[in-house]
Amino acid sequence: MHSLLLNRRQFLQSIVFVCCLLSFAGKSFAQAPVYDVKKYGAKGDGINIDTKSIDSAINAASAAGGGTVWFPAGDYLSVTIHLKSSVALYIDQGATIVAATPSETVQYDLPEKSENDLYQDFGHSYFHNSLIVGENLHDISITGPGRIWGKGLTREDLKEKNPGTANKALSLKRCRNVILKDFTIFYGGWFGFLLTAVDNATIDNIKMDTNRDGIDLISSKNVHISNCSINAPGDDAIVLKSDYALNSPRATENITITSCQVSGYDEGTFLDGTFLKTGRKNPTGRIKFGTESNGGFKNIAITNCVFDHCRGLALETVDGAVLEDITISNITMRDITNAPLFIRLGARQRGPEGSPFSKLRRVLISNIIAFDVTGEQAAIISGIPGHDIEDLTLNNIHFYFKGGGTKEQVGIVPPLIDSYPDPNRFGITPAYGFFIRNVTDLKMSDVEVSYLKEDLRPAFYLDHIDGADFQHVWAKNTKCSPVFKLNQVKNFTLFNSAQLSNIKLSQVDKKEW
Repeated sequence: MHSLLLNRRQFLQSIVFVCCLLSFAGKSFAQAPVYDVKKYGAKGDGINIDTKSIDSAINAASAAGGGTVWFPAGDYLSVTIHLKSSVALYIDQGATIVAATPSETVQYDLPEKSENDLYQDFGHSYFHNSLIVGENLHDISITGPGRIWGKGLTREDLKEKNPGTANKALSLKRCRNVILKDFTIFYGGWFGFLLTAVDNATIDNIKMDTNRDGIDLISSKNVHISNCSINAPGDDAIVLKSDYALNSPRATENITITSCQVSGYDEGTFLDGTFLKTGRKNPTGRIKFGTESNGGFKNIAITNCVFDHCRGLALETVDGAVLEDITISNITMRDITNAPLFIRLGARQRGPEGSPFSKLRRVLISNIIAFDVTGEQAAIISGIPGHDIEDLTLNNIHFYFKGGGTKEQVGIVPPLIDSYPDPNRFGITPAYGFFIRNVTDLKMSDVEVSYLKEDLRPAFYLDHIDGADFQHVWAKNTKCSPVFKLNQVKNFTLFNSAQLSNIKLSQVDKKEW
C-alpha cells in the first residue's frame, strides 16, 4: 500500500513538473521578439509603398540581436527589401509581399558594381536590383504560408535599360545558414531565387509558378532542396550553376534535391489548379546542371522527383567545370518535349583565356521512367573529340517515345561543338532511343526503349565510344530498322538481352543489327 501511494505521489509530482515546464516554455515563446511590420507603419493595403516600414522592422530586429519580422494578412507593396543577419521574415497566411511597378518615384535598388560580369549573363552578375536582397549575411530565413508576388518585376536582361527596375524576387550572395520554407512565389521575374555562394541552406516546401527561372543555385555548398513544386514554362525550374560572378570559380557541391515536382504548364495555371498547356510548344520547366559551368559540380544527389509537361533532365558542363560524383535516381516523367536525358560535355569555354576543358565523370543514373516523350529526340549523351564523358552508368531505365522517325533521319549528323549547350541545338537525332557519342566506359543495364508510333530509326546509335557494356536491354523495332548502329566503337559487349544474341566486339568501324 505504501508503495502504491509513493508511486501515485511521484506520478502527480511529475505531472506538476511537466505543466510548469510547459507554462514556462509558453511564456518564453510569447516573450520572443516578434516585429510586426504594421506597428512600424506598413499599411498592407496594396496601394501604399511599405518598403521603409518593412526595412524599419528589419533594422529593429537586427539592432536587438535578431528576431522575427512578421507580415500579418495584407498586401505589402514594396521595392527592394534589405535582409540582415539573424533576422527572419515570416509571411503569414493571407499575407503577400507584392513587387511594386517601378516609376519615376518608385524605384528598386540599382545594380551594384559587379565583381565580374565578363563570363555570365547580366542577370547572374548583379544582385541588388531585386525585390528582396541579402549579401554577406548569416542566419537568415524567410518562412510562412504566405506569398511573394513579383507583379512589378521584369523577366528581361536589364543591363543599362530602365534604371530602377528589378528582375529577381529573392537574391542572396555570400550568405550562410539560410532557411527558405513554406511560402509561394507567383511571377518571380527572371529568377524566383538567385542564390550565389549560399552555404548551409535548406529550401523546403516552396511553390513557384513563374515566368522564367525558378531556383538558380550557383557556386554554393551544403544545400538541401526538398518538397518543392516549381512551374516554369519559360525557363528552368531548378538549375545548378557555377559561374564567375565571384571573380573566381567556385564549385557547387554537397547538394541534395529530393521529392520535388517540376513542370511547364501555362504560367499561373499551376497555382490556380487548371494546369493548361496552351501557351508554349516546347515549355522548359526542368531540372538542369549548367549552363554557367566554370567552377564545377561535385557530390550531388537527386532523387524522387517528378517531371510533367516540360523538358527532360539535363547535365551540362561546357566552360571548364568538372562535373563528377553525381547520383540520380527514382525519377518519373510524362509529356516530355525534348530529350528525356541530356548529358553534355562541350567546349563553349566562356571563361578566362587558358581555362581548362570540362570533365564529366562518375555519374550514376538509375530508376527512371519517361512516358510520352517527343519523337524528335532520343536521350542524348555527347562529349566532344578528345574530351570524352567518362565512367557513366545507367540502369533500370524505361523510355516510351512518341515515335514517327523516318529512314532519312538516320543520316542526320548532330553538331559536335556548339556555343550554347541545349538539346534543341542537336535537332532531330538519328536514333529514337539513345544517341551516344564520345564516351569512355559506358555501362547500361535493364534499359528498355519503345515508341507509340512506328519509328524507322535505330534504338541505339553509338558513335566514337571506347568501352560499352550493355546487359538486359530491350528495344522496340521494325523488321527494316536495327536495334543498334555503331560507328567507330571499341570494346563493345552485349549480354543477356533476349531480343539479341550475345556479342563482343574489340573494335568496329561500322556495324548495325
